[in-house]
Formats: sequence, C-alpha cells, structure tokens
Amino acid sequence: MITQYTWLDCADNTGAKELRVIQVIKQGAAGHGKRRLRTGYVGDIAICSVKSCLPTSDFKKGDKVRAVVVRTKYPTRRKDGTYVRFDSNAAVIIDAENNPRGTRVFGAVARELREKNFTKIISLAEEVW
Repeated sequence: MITQYTWLDCADNTGAKELRVIQVIKQGAAGHGKRRLRTGYVGDIAICSVKSCLPTSDFKKGDKVRAVVVRTKYPTRRKDGTYVRFDSNAAVIIDAENNPRGTRVFGAVARELREKNFTKIISLAEEVW
C-alpha cells in the first residue's frame, strides 16, 4: 500500500535512486469531495519527488516525476486466491504516454502490470511474478 510520503526505490536505469510519493493518482471514484487518503497498489501511477540520484543522471534532487508502482511490501491478492508481496516498495519512472523513461528494469515486477497496460515495463523486466 503506497500513500503520500512513502519512499520508493527506483527500479530502472534513469539514474534516480530513491523517490518519495507526493500524490497517488487513482482512476475511478475519488471520494466525491470527501477528503480521503489516497492509497496506491501495484500498477497505480504516483507523482514523486526525486530524493537521491546519480551525478550523471538526467534528473536532479527535487525533480517531480511520474512513476508507476511495480513492487509493494503490502500483499496483493490475485483472482486465484494467492497473495504476492515483495521485500521493498519500488517504482519505474514513466513519461506522459506511460512509457518507461529508462531502458532497463531491475528486479522482479508484479504480473498485475499487464492488466493495466504497462506491457513495455513487463517486456523490459528481468523477472515477472
């Protein structure tokens, strides 16, 4: 479960290392005017701030980026009744057309990304769980 101020590892080769969530973007009903804490799961898009990065990166500390969540510590329930959870929270930086900015994705990613039309991230990933 990803909320505001959650720290995420960056799972791609863009040069960013750590991200901090500013806001989770959710599709569908947003509470109809009620103030609610937006929580995100695998496949949700979040607006993040770059907190640490390599000196050779295209980003610098404090840049705002869009990222899609690819791993969460919080268990995700699948339709067959099984649960999947990972050791860390991680995200991949994307552009305005939901394509990854990097050319490689490190670590395992959840299979639920295929249902949310992030097939490019699935194809770049080392392992799909």
